[in-house]
Amino acid sequence: MTQNINTEIIAIGTEILLGEITDTNSVHIARLLRDIGMNLYYMTSVGDNEKRIAECVRIALSRAEVVITCGGLGPTVDDVTRQGVAQATDRSLVFHQHLLDKIAERFAGFRVQMTDNNRRQAYLPADAVLIENPVGTAPAFIVEHEGRVVISLPGVPREMKYLMAESVIPFLRARFNLGSDIIKARVLRTAGIGESTLDSLIGEALLQQNNPTVGLAAHTGQVDIRITAKADSVEDSDRMIAATERQIRERIGQYIYGTDDERIESVLVHLLLEHGATLAVSETGIGDTVSRVIEAVEQGKQVIQTVEIYPLPDVLRAALGADETTAIRTLAEQAAERLQKQSNAAAAIAIVSDPDLRERADSEGGTAIAVFMPGNVRSRVYGFGGQSDLAAAWVSSWSLSMLWRMLKEKWDMPEQNR
Repeated sequence: MTQNINTEIIAIGTEILLGEITDTNSVHIARLLRDIGMNLYYMTSVGDNEKRIAECVRIALSRAEVVITCGGLGPTVDDVTRQGVAQATDRSLVFHQHLLDKIAERFAGFRVQMTDNNRRQAYLPADAVLIENPVGTAPAFIVEHEGRVVISLPGVPREMKYLMAESVIPFLRARFNLGSDIIKARVLRTAGIGESTLDSLIGEALLQQNNPTVGLAAHTGQVDIRITAKADSVEDSDRMIAATERQIRERIGQYIYGTDDERIESVLVHLLLEHGATLAVSETGIGDTVSRVIEAVEQGKQVIQTVEIYPLPDVLRAALGADETTAIRTLAEQAAERLQKQSNAAAAIAIVSDPDLRERADSEGGTAIAVFMPGNVRSRVYGFGGQSDLAAAWVSSWSLSMLWRMLKEKWDMPEQNR
């Protein structure tokens, strides 16, 4: 039977709080815990401060059977995870000569002189169980405290990943008799539909069921549907997910462009290649935002027939012979239509943005996107301009999503209805 073992992850490092690095370690650990059926309700980040680390560990132990810390096991003065865990579990630090000898051996193997500060890594909380680290110098460890477990891992991603796979996951399976219990997830990626509409079409019954659970996550111009099943075996979880996925696809299948790690640009390039079709792109006031995204995909350059770049909307107006009062949305539609007809590509995307405008919600002159195919044009306008942090992500996502929907509608439509 599936157990309810609660876990918590504590990412340690002031550089995380300063925004200097992104904490990808916690994400990796979370996925591994999910896959063996352990619950994860909290992920915390804390700086390199012994008192605050100890406080975080104490709080985590009050609500989780397993606490995993990541980072702060190095040789420098600010690597104080060992001290923090020891303080939180009411024990002292104990020096282990054999650990120092192993660290010295590794440095000798690197033909590098070991500095004295590496001695700090040979200290562990009293009665801690050593986790050998053959891929790094920082020893990891496990502390059992009042029926609960603290596992401390190095923050170097390569070392953390190795130790999780080779030591921590096997330990957790044995310690909590997990057997084959797993939590498995599948993500359905949608485009061309908003979160509220998606929520309505899927319906409350599916969105509120307990196992599998169905959740929505909105991103820039796209919404993910995550189906998560908790079961005693891979086969059972796959069966549960498949049944729920079928129901979702029956309701909104026309908006699902991919699953799991698939991205809209890759799916779009594959679709164009499959049909031997090409694309033309016009970008004004925003550089080569969209064309660069497509070209970054393998074989992406093969599907782009023409790219034109204009620095300002007024330059585009002059090229189109448009009046200065022409709305930015109309400009985008005209630019897309002209480029498609000139290039004879299957479709054209046009982006027109005011490069000097950051963001103004009530603006109709910020940024517009348009997609033109023979006999079909769609467009959208935004209140932000080229300086906005939203610009690149939103225009790429929405324009590619819009084109994907239009192409699917054309190519998937029965011949007699075309």
